[in-house]
Amino acid sequence: LQLVESGGDVVQPGGSLRLSCATSGFTFSSYDMSWVRQAPGKGPEWVSSITTAGRHTYYTDSVKGRFTISRDNAKNTLYLQMNSLKPEDTALYSCARISGTAGTQYTYDYWGQGTQVTVSS
Repeated sequence: LQLVESGGDVVQPGGSLRLSCATSGFTFSSYDMSWVRQAPGKGPEWVSSITTAGRHTYYTDSVKGRFTISRDNAKNTLYLQMNSLKPEDTALYSCARISGTAGTQYTYDYWGQGTQVTVSS
């Protein structure tokens, strides 16, 4: 089973990036998926999630209106379109397969290695 992220880069404030997460080894269309980020010196932060068919999407407040999560189940790929990027979006972005929930938190059973996004002038 693999989750491989790509698309991270150094971008100026106000810029855009599109992250991809290519998956293999499992039935992608059967799982809700998330993007999670971790900034230097901080713990992981949930960014966004999407249900199996893509009908429902969820975002942390700080990215609402700027980021869009999507998926292509025919290509087994998850995406994160990031617009109007801010320096505080700088982090390692990882995709993760949702295994369930614990209270108000998602639980994950598989993660990718991450792709670095740096927002700096």
